[in-house]
Order: sequence, then C-alpha cells, then structure tokens
Amino acid sequence: MVWYNIIKSWFYLITIFFIWSCNSQGDNHIMPETTYVVDSIDMADGLSGEVGAMAFLPSGKLIAAFRRGEVMTYDIEKREWSVFAQGLHLPLGIEVLSENEILVMQYAELTRIKDVDGDGQADQYLVETDDFGISGNYHEFTYGPVKDESGNHFIGLNSTSSGGVMMDELRGEKKEIGFREKGMYAAVPYRGWLMKWTVDGQLQPFASGFRSPNGLGFDLDGHLLVTDNQGDWVGTSPLFHVEEGKFYGHPASLVWEEGWNRGRPSDLPIEVLDSMRQRPAVLFPHNIIANSPTQPLCDDTGGKFGPFAGQILVGEMNQERIVRVMLEEVGGALQGACVPFLDEQGLRKGNNRLAFDEEGRLWVGQNASGWAGSSGIQCISYTGKMPFDILTMKIIEGGFELTFTKEISEDILSDLNHYLVSSYYYNYHEKYGSDQMDKKDIGIQSIEVLDKGKKVRLLLDTMEKDRIYEMQLQDVVSQDQDTLENNLICYTVNHLK
Repeated sequence: MVWYNIIKSWFYLITIFFIWSCNSQGDNHIMPETTYVVDSIDMADGLSGEVGAMAFLPSGKLIAAFRRGEVMTYDIEKREWSVFAQGLHLPLGIEVLSENEILVMQYAELTRIKDVDGDGQADQYLVETDDFGISGNYHEFTYGPVKDESGNHFIGLNSTSSGGVMMDELRGEKKEIGFREKGMYAAVPYRGWLMKWTVDGQLQPFASGFRSPNGLGFDLDGHLLVTDNQGDWVGTSPLFHVEEGKFYGHPASLVWEEGWNRGRPSDLPIEVLDSMRQRPAVLFPHNIIANSPTQPLCDDTGGKFGPFAGQILVGEMNQERIVRVMLEEVGGALQGACVPFLDEQGLRKGNNRLAFDEEGRLWVGQNASGWAGSSGIQCISYTGKMPFDILTMKIIEGGFELTFTKEISEDILSDLNHYLVSSYYYNYHEKYGSDQMDKKDIGIQSIEVLDKGKKVRLLLDTMEKDRIYEMQLQDVVSQDQDTLENNLICYTVNHLK
C-alpha cells in the first residue's frame, strides 16, 4: 500500500507537469480562461535578443534583425534559430521580398540581402539607397521601410541629438544653421524627415517635422501612420497621419526644405511654427497611455486576433503594454482614441516591433538599447474568449458614442457615477515635454443607452477642439458579469462634429 501511494503521487505530479508544459513556452504561463495568452520564445545561445526588426517569410518562418547586426530565422514548429545574415549596423526595419530575399534598413543604408544559392544563408548584400546625411551621432537612427500600394517605400530619419557628438567626417552637406547645442537638430540632410524611395529608385524628401519617428505603418485604407516620441517640441508622444509636403512640428528639419531662407527654424515665433504644423491624429498622454510608442501595426487578421480587426496596435517601450488606436475621419482629417490593449499579463517592456503571422498571432520583439526596456520575442495568441472592452469611441455632436464588445445593463450605463471625464491639452514649445495644461473636469448633460446596452451616447457640458478628452469608466460589468478589461480611454479632438 505504501509503494502504491508513492507511485500514485509521482504519477499525479508527472501529469500536472505535462499539462503545464503543453500550455506554456519559455518562462510564461497564463491560464486559457484569459482572452490573450503571452508566450516567450527561447533565444538562440549568444544572441542579444534586442529586436530591431521583424517579419514573416512566405514559408511561415519568422525573420528578425537584432541590435548587434544579426538577421536570424526562427522555425516556429521546430523552435529552431538559424543565421541568415550577419555584420549589419543597427538594423531597425525589414521588408520580406521572397523566401530568400529581404530589404533591411541599416543605420547608414537600405540594403538588399539575398540568399543566392538557397542554402538558408545570405550571399549577396547590395546597397539600394544611402542618399541621406550622417554625422556619426548616436541618435541618427533610421526606420522603415514600409511600402505603399504603388510600390513606393518610406523610411524615417531621426533628428540628431545634442547629447552626442558629430564626427569630423560627414556624409552629405553640412548646414551650420542646422546645428544646435541644445535639443535635436538637423545639420546634415535630411534628419527629421520621412523619405520616399520611389519605384524607379530615387530617394526623395517626403515630409518634415519629426524628432524620433520609431514607427511607420499603413492602415487598411492606405494611410501612412507614423509615431514620434516626446521631447523638445513634442509635448507628449503623437501618432501622425503623414502626407507629402507637410510639416509635423519639430522645426529642426525645416532647414532642408527647398529654398529655405528664414534662418534658424527654432528661432521663429511659436505662433508661426504652430500655424505651419499638422496636428497629430492621436496624442498618447504621457505616463497615462504611453511613454515611448513604437511601431503602429494594423490588425489585418480579419478577426483571428479578436474583435478589433482594422484597428491599430502600437508598441510601447517603457511599460509592459501594447496600445490600441481607433481612428475615424472628422472634418476631412483622421483623429481618434487610444486605449491600453494589453497590460502586463506576462508581457515585458521594450515592445519595439510587431508582426502578425498567418494564424493571426501577434509577435512582439523587444529592445532596450540603453533605455528602459527588455529583450527577446513574445507571441500573443487569441484564445477565442470574447474580451469585455471598449470596441470604439466616436465623436458626435456635443459628446461621444462608445460601443462595447458585450452588453451592459441599462442601470449601469445610465448612471453618471460610472463616468469620470476630463479634458486638457499639451503645450507646443521648445521645452522638453509638457505638463497637462488647463485640465478641467467635464460634466455629463445626458446619457442615451442603445443597442441593448452595447452602445452609449454621452452629451457633455462642453466640447472644445484641440484638446484631449480622458474618460474613466468605474465599476462597469457586463451582463454576464465580466469585468471591463480597460477602464481608461483618451480621445484627441482636432475637429468637432
């Protein structure tokens, strides 16, 4: 009997371990009752794991570039890493051309890399374009490429930092008027610009006014979306809808506009610069939604990743978070709301690059690069359990309309005590970042519950443009007693209905 009990106990422990191991990969385990499961991918031995770029090959293999210059492929089924290319300089973007050929955005050039003989390792490295300036400054990161429907590619050039040095040997013309001893500057072309690499191989300036555009992508309608990071002239981190020939706020880059003759751009009156710039489609309130947003990725999975198809997911470097953005066209321009999509639940910091696989799983590449962050790759899977969350937030005349993923009782939705609304703005100025300005509580005039409790219309006491409306939903549960995933949402009002 004693031996029987010992054997029975060991059998029980082995069974529990087997169930646990089948539901986890790497160092995370989240029970399948949750909507999303976060798994960590084991890195290859000796690999730094700081991801600069990530995409999927036609075969379904992951291909990723790392900070120290490796490009690796990962066989998801076999869980095996292989070297594709080496020796690159800070690669921060990949576009897959075929199973054996990719474009990689390095610090100094856009490079075509090809495995000619089909053995899984690159044999050919070709410069596609390097027609932009470099001073050797540490902050001159280069992002992209992303391709539009016509086959043109877009890359982003960081502004140069006064916290670093310029080398004696430069690439490109130097403009002394573009140099600054404090803040970001653009002494060589075309720092602070988005560039267009045309189908016929020409690199052209496309749009100016960026500080650190570490994130380019397209939505389902072909709008080019670009994130920037808080700093000088950037009160809080924005998401822009970028169009050709327009200026997006950071003045340093203006010295490279054709025919510029107005002196040092930062010396212009703020009122003049403000009148020239395009407003962000969405602002991410600092320390509330995001501190350092990265790549915007459209959920084009058609529902494989949950109910948010067509919306935008944005990586966040400084928090264990991915942000969700919902856009709409108002007054002829894009604007909209942002909400935390996934907080913690095993997710790490440093969420730098995002990519969907064919199964609809979201792969997240992490990077620290000396700042707050982490390293490695994680995979987020949708379990099929419907989340209880805000599906959309849209502006209406006099207020907002919220749609939820689940039904809520009218008693809850019609109760003023479940809503806290405030509004504020961020200063546009040379100073690094901005406090919330003129923050004020906003009263609710009326509440209308629609669609069996899946929709609510809130009419507010005041609605003003050029402000962020922050809404907190308190103690809201669904009809099936599920708890709201995220009770905070922020809408950027550039235009009123």
